[in-house]
Formats: sequence, C-alpha cells, structure tokens
Amino acid sequence: MGKVRHAIQAAASLAANSYVIGFLKGKIYRGSLKNLCVPGLNCYSCPGALFSCPLGGIQGVIGSRQYRLSLFFIGFFMAVGALCGRFVCGFLCPFGFLQELIHKIPGKKIRHFKGDMLLRYLKYVILALFVLLLPMFAVDAFGQGEAWFCKYICPAGTLEGGVILPLLNQGLRAAIGALYRWKIGILVVLLLLSIAVYRPFCKYLCPLGAIYGLFNRMALLRYRVDQERCTQCGACRKACQMGVDITKGMHLSECVFCGDCKAACKTGAVFFDAARGKKAGDAINFKKDAGI
Repeated sequence: MGKVRHAIQAAASLAANSYVIGFLKGKIYRGSLKNLCVPGLNCYSCPGALFSCPLGGIQGVIGSRQYRLSLFFIGFFMAVGALCGRFVCGFLCPFGFLQELIHKIPGKKIRHFKGDMLLRYLKYVILALFVLLLPMFAVDAFGQGEAWFCKYICPAGTLEGGVILPLLNQGLRAAIGALYRWKIGILVVLLLLSIAVYRPFCKYLCPLGAIYGLFNRMALLRYRVDQERCTQCGACRKACQMGVDITKGMHLSECVFCGDCKAACKTGAVFFDAARGKKAGDAINFKKDAGI
C-alpha cells in the first residue's frame, strides 16, 4: 500500500505542476485552467501550476471589495470532504508528500509529546483567523482584503512560488525583504521538523486539512472496522503516526488514509470501503470523538 500511495502522491504532484513552459520562462500560467482548483494544497504562484489552490481561491473571493462568499468554494469543500475527507491529504497533496519523504531521513522520531493533541487545534484557529476573518475584515482603504494565509504562513506557497520564481526571475530577487525571510524561516523550520515529526504542517497548521478533517467521520469513502474480527490488540493504534485510534473512534479528523492501520491489522478487521449502512460485520462502532 505504501509504494502505491507514494506513486499516486508523486503523480498527483507532477500533474498539478506540469506546466513546463512556466519553469523555462519563470512566469506563472494564467490560462483558463486556473479557474479550477486541485483538491490539495498547491500554490497558484508555482511556475508549473496549472490549477488554483482552494485556500487561495476562497481567500481571494472573501477579500474582494464585493464582500462575497463563493458558493463554488463552499460546494467544492463539501463535495470533496463528503466523498473522501482527508484522503486528499494522504494521496493528493504535494506538500504532504514532501513531508513524508523528509521523514524517511534517519534520525530520532517523535511520535507523542505533552500538548501534542492540544496543539492540533491550532490549524482550526488558523482556518478561522487567517483564511476567513482577516481577509474579510482587515481591508485597505478600497475595501480590498489580502490572502493572509498565503502571504504570511503557507510553506507550500513559499516553496513552490517563493523559492522557484526568484531563482528564475532577477527582478523578484531584488524585491526580497523581511516578509520573504519570515516565510523562508517557516518553511525551513517545518522541513527540518519533518525529519523527527510525521507531517508537522498537516498536524498543526494546515487549514485545508482542518476543513477536510471535519468530514472524516461521515465521508463516503473511509477506513472501517469489522468489530467481529477486531481483537482490540491495539496494533492499528500503535502503527498510526497521526495518533488515530480507529477502533474507538478517537481523533478521526486526523486520519490521512495512509493505510498503516490496515497493514498492521493481523485479523483483517480494518478495511477501506464505501459506507453502505449498518450491516453485520461491516459497520463501524464509532464512539464519540474524545479528542479532535
């Protein structure tokens, strides 16, 4: 499962950033495809990006002078979330893929620490503040807001646009200032942290993961548990690097569908399937989420 998933992650990352001319000319593609979004985090400003990022798109609409809330983006998040939840994070997000690759570098690995689960609420704060409220209310004299998350936090945007474009464009290199250094600092810290911590950006900071995570419990496609086969051995919980206990329904919003729980289950009790109602041996007896 791991090799197949990594192949899908690599293919999705290449497909979302396959505009070769952009890399050759150091320019951003602005064609009609940019009106569409990829489901994962992928910067509009990457020279190879053919599509938009849903987070950047919704900030742009909310921050417009017309004070609109796009039903397109709301519908987009609901449709993707209701279908597969954070499957997007585990299979289709380029920055999530990069963090996983870095985590394979040998070194001390940190699975749990005091305040870990509490810190994961930070991504919901970032979603509310930087994606929704600040673009809507922190506006200039003309009533125009900014894409606050993209401008001040997003490490994927820094890597895909902020690093690559200045390398290709001398004029942009001359404009580098304090904000650029701040964004580079965030990126470097997260990449170094990825060596010890599995997907630190996804766990603690990503507002897109926060949105999709809200749908994990009710998504059509999800990991399910056959309670008749489950022996409560705890192997799936120990294998999960996101801190999910699928048998007890704990922290389900953190699941990125990596499949480690399924691979660790010796009885075949964990499986990936579409929700088909409450059938004997097929239903998940999820308890109330005790955490996130």
